Amino acid sequence: MTRKSPLDDPKNAAHAWARYRQIMKLLLAVTALVVAVAMGLLFASNGTVSVHFYIAVALGISFTMLLGGGLMGLAFLSNGTGHDESVDNRLPGRDEFWSPKDD
Repeated sequence: MTRKSPLDDPKNAAHAWARYRQIMKLLLAVTALVVAVAMGLLFASNGTVSVHFYIAVALGISFTMLLGGGLMGLAFLSNGTGHDESVDNRLPGRDEFWSPKDD
């Protein structure tokens, strides 16, 4: 039987999700800074190029950083709260999967 997750407690869950939102706000600020620096460097090196180029680069950097950071944040949230330890992932024994036939 699985153990109770620490995230089942509303107080622990509220603290964990508040921390996650704080990390995501910081990540959003860092992402905006990185996109601004990248746009400045691209404009300095390429000059005036199609606006679609800048939009595509900005969206690509933003989505990549936010998606990667969000997923890593969820992994840290799950591990940091003890939620991972509450999962029962023991594999069945060898004889439960396959046992040789007795001839």
